[in-house]
Amino acid sequence: MNGAGSESSVLVVEDERRIARLIELELVHEGFQVEIAFDGTTGLRRALEKDFGVILLDLMLPGMSGLEVCRMLRKQKRTPIIILTARDSTGDKVAGLDAGADDYVTKPFVTDELLARVRAAFRKGMAREELVASDLQLFPEERRVVRAGQKLELTTREFDLLHFLLIHMDKVLSRDVILRRVWGYDFEGETNVVDVYIRYLRMKVDEPFTTPLIHTIRGVGYVLRKP
Repeated sequence: MNGAGSESSVLVVEDERRIARLIELELVHEGFQVEIAFDGTTGLRRALEKDFGVILLDLMLPGMSGLEVCRMLRKQKRTPIIILTARDSTGDKVAGLDAGADDYVTKPFVTDELLARVRAAFRKGMAREELVASDLQLFPEERRVVRAGQKLELTTREFDLLHFLLIHMDKVLSRDVILRRVWGYDFEGETNVVDVYIRYLRMKVDEPFTTPLIHTIRGVGYVLRKP
C-alpha cells in the first residue's frame, strides 16, 4: 500500500452525541483522525465509502442496528470493529463477535482501556500491511525494513518509532504524541529520548541514501514525508 492515511482514522458510530464527542476528543488527543456517524445507515455508508483504520460501533442505533451494520460491513471489508454498548450480557457479546466484531467494550467504559483497545485494533489491522514511502518499505508482521533494496537493521524501539511515523505519514507529530504512543504512558525517562531516537533513525534510514524522508518541524516535532 502507498501511504497510511486510513490507518490513523477512526469511525465512531454512536447515537449518543455526548459520548461520541467524548470519544472524539480523546482520540484526537491521541493523534487520530475521527469521523462520527449518529445512525447505523450513515455509519455503514461511510465505512464502505472510506478506508478507516478502526470502527467503534454502538449496537443500539437508529436506522440500522450495530449488529446489522457489522454483518453487512464484513461482507466487503476487514476493518477492525470494536463494539461499544451498554448491553453487557454474554449473549450480546457472542452475537457481536459472531457478527464479525474484533472486540467488545461495555458502557460505562474507562477511557484508558478504550484507547488501549483501539491501539490494539490498529496493530491487528496493520499486522499484514506493507507500508511504503518512496523506496522505503516496512513489513510490520516480519518487523523488517528495506530501503532501496537494502535491508536495514533497526532496534525494537527504532522499528516502533519508524512504524509510527509511517502510519502517520505526512502528518506533523509532536514529541509528546510520539512519546505517549511509542514509549507508552508509564514512561518516566527523559523527554528528549524522542530526539535521540530520531537521530538514530536518520543515521540508518536517511543518511546512507540520497533523499531524506524524516523532517524536523522546528518548535513542533517531526514528520515523515515522501519526496
